[in-house]
Amino acid sequence: MRDHKRHDRHHGAGATADEQQASSGANGQGNGLGDGAGGGNGLGGDASAQVPAEPQSATAGEGAQAEERAPDAAAELQSVRERYLRLAAEFENYRKRVEREKSESWVRAQAQLAERLLEPLDDLQRIADFDPATTSATALHEGAEMVEKKFLRALEAAGLEEIDANGKAFDPTQHEALTTAPAASEEEDDTVAQVYRKGYRFKGVLLRPSQVVVKKHG
Repeated sequence: MRDHKRHDRHHGAGATADEQQASSGANGQGNGLGDGAGGGNGLGGDASAQVPAEPQSATAGEGAQAEERAPDAAAELQSVRERYLRLAAEFENYRKRVEREKSESWVRAQAQLAERLLEPLDDLQRIADFDPATTSATALHEGAEMVEKKFLRALEAAGLEEIDANGKAFDPTQHEALTTAPAASEEEDDTVAQVYRKGYRFKGVLLRPSQVVVKKHG
């Protein structure tokens, strides 16, 4: 019985020694692998050091980018050119339309004025058809005055303004002095004594000045 117990203790001690040896060997292998991976002395460290990274070619990359930009620039230039041509054509059409409308407006204005003058023209033609042998001078005078008034009304409706100059102070912007006449007093100096030809404005714009005689004192 005592011999059997000694054999078991001996066997247990031997197993313990074997386990320690196996554990020590495993730790050694682990340390070796760890040193190789961490310090670069092992297989893993050598492999990572011996495989260099391949540098990318900068020239090739820039060439590819330039090729991509070139079609974009050409397309943009073509688009700008087309827009310019389209705008130029639209402006030319607009200019022609404005000129045409302006011309048509001027023609319509002239036609309206001519229409206003048709009635006085009819009266004038009737006066011209009078028989001098049977028509008195008074009738001709009255007919001429009637035509004159109708003409003035038609022109005034279109914008004509008669310049009232007789007895007014001389205005070089509205009057044209043909000659002078003596003034009876100093107060009459530089006033209009007589109108040779009437002046007119059209909607405020001077058509022609009044031709007048101007009084001068002293």
